[in-house]
Amino acid sequence: MTKELTKESILAALSNVQEPELHKDLVTLNMIRNLEISGDTVSFTVMLTTPACPLRGQIEKEAKGAVLALGAKTVNLKLDSDVPNDGRMRGLLNMPIRNAIAVGSGKGGVGKSTVAVNIAVALAQSGARVGLLDADIYGPNIPTMMGVDKLPPPHGPKLVPATAYGLKMISMGLLVKPGQPLIWRGPMLNSAIRQFLGDVEWGELDYLIVDLPPGTGDAALSLAQALPLSGAIIVTLPQLVSLEDASRGLEMFRTLEVPILGVIENMSYLDLPDGTRMDIFGSGGGEKLAKASRTTFLGKIPIDPTVREGGDTGKPIVVAKPESVAAKILTEIAEKVAAQMSVAALSGKNELPINIVE
Repeated sequence: MTKELTKESILAALSNVQEPELHKDLVTLNMIRNLEISGDTVSFTVMLTTPACPLRGQIEKEAKGAVLALGAKTVNLKLDSDVPNDGRMRGLLNMPIRNAIAVGSGKGGVGKSTVAVNIAVALAQSGARVGLLDADIYGPNIPTMMGVDKLPPPHGPKLVPATAYGLKMISMGLLVKPGQPLIWRGPMLNSAIRQFLGDVEWGELDYLIVDLPPGTGDAALSLAQALPLSGAIIVTLPQLVSLEDASRGLEMFRTLEVPILGVIENMSYLDLPDGTRMDIFGSGGGEKLAKASRTTFLGKIPIDPTVREGGDTGKPIVVAKPESVAAKILTEIAEKVAAQMSVAALSGKNELPINIVE
């Protein structure tokens, strides 16, 4: 005879299902919502800590299995999300941003903007509320990569950000004439970045992705001082020169007390038609940097002409060719970063989980 299903028995069963990233059960984490029982049908919502949860399928399967094991015939499980705030105060800027993530490098030409754009779009595709800030004031490429050429008309005192692929974005490239050079000194650059933060109608965001200019100069310093950052991602190529510059960028963030989310190795390898792989810029450099700096290695992105084509045509590869190897890796990186943010925020310590490369 099947035991009667009760809320207590269902919650007891779900208390044995762990959230794989947070290493606590779903009930303790208050992730079970709207639990209802109708005969042998059980309905409830699992409130994930990010819509980009990389292990959502595992959580769904184990939660359903736990309730079916009690004798339920049908389990209607809905996945929703509520991204936790990183706990950093952004009141001076009046910015309701839950997590702010900088994407930087030590040098130009490593594909940093491409990585920032695709991570932002991947997070937006998952259902998160995402903003993309182009802090490369002197060389703003984000509008081209996103296929945007102008801002919407302003409403009130603040600028209205452009929208594309489900996210909001701002860039100096949308405020000056095409090809017009900005011959500015540091204080003007500092003022522009602060205006992008405080004078733009961002609304509430789960993630603000900030594309930094190359190097360790005024822009990064201004940003870190104006906006408490949840963390920074370092983009590098495998070659030694790029690694040296990326290492300087990484240490700059540490000096500014910005947590390092991890290292991405871009243009890592080229897959040839005959099935062989060519390491044009060497190999393993990003992993070595991550290990040496005791931070997470987030992944290798291959050389793929469609990545460049997506940037030139304003259609990022995670949109244009989501089944490509590069797009899948970029989406996985976005999910890893989102998971790290949730773990750090819910731990209450603002400390990031580190998966050191052995």
